Amino acid sequence: MAANDNISSEMMRSVFDALPSLVFVVDDDVRIQEYNAAAAEFLLVQRSAILKRRGGEVLHCLHSTDVPEGCGRAPFCKNCIIRNSVDEVFQGNRVVRRRTRLEIIRDGNKIELYALITTSPLRYKKRQLALLVIEDISEIAELRRIIPICSICKKVRDDKESWSRVEAYFKEHWDIDFSHGLCPECYKLEADKVTRYIKAEKDAPGKS
Repeated sequence: MAANDNISSEMMRSVFDALPSLVFVVDDDVRIQEYNAAAAEFLLVQRSAILKRRGGEVLHCLHSTDVPEGCGRAPFCKNCIIRNSVDEVFQGNRVVRRRTRLEIIRDGNKIELYALITTSPLRYKKRQLALLVIEDISEIAELRRIIPICSICKKVRDDKESWSRVEAYFKEHWDIDFSHGLCPECYKLEADKVTRYIKAEKDAPGKS
């Protein structure tokens, strides 16, 4: 039985470390109890500097040093998506998923990381914990930069200062194809144009 337990434990650890997103096991104060290989690669510090510490301190959140009490105690922390998502899990919610923009310090510089935060309850050895997954969606958030857009032809300008149709932009960057149709408002406008054209043709001199 012990051998089977060891195999099962090793399998779970392999699955845990195979996940490409940052995965943490945290308590109700977002103190890290365990983490996966992707998180270790991102953090680049020893385990002793990670375990039992709050997430904001380990991730070097910009606001983790706002007050002497540290992560989770500053006024800004009341709106922290990570902390609030973990709180909701401990309040009984099954799974919480939210997008957010993280501001962290990396090599002395502030960087922004757009992330999808997922939290779910985890019970281990009769202890209630939470699974915290941080998925980098910065590439998806790049869509925020589809500006400026021409107010007449609706072409968008990319980072190379080139203008292209919205359809071409999405195809090049995201391999997305568009189908075209008419919304109800535009359909009515176009139908009215056709009706007016037909009426004008009928009313034109020499037409009967």
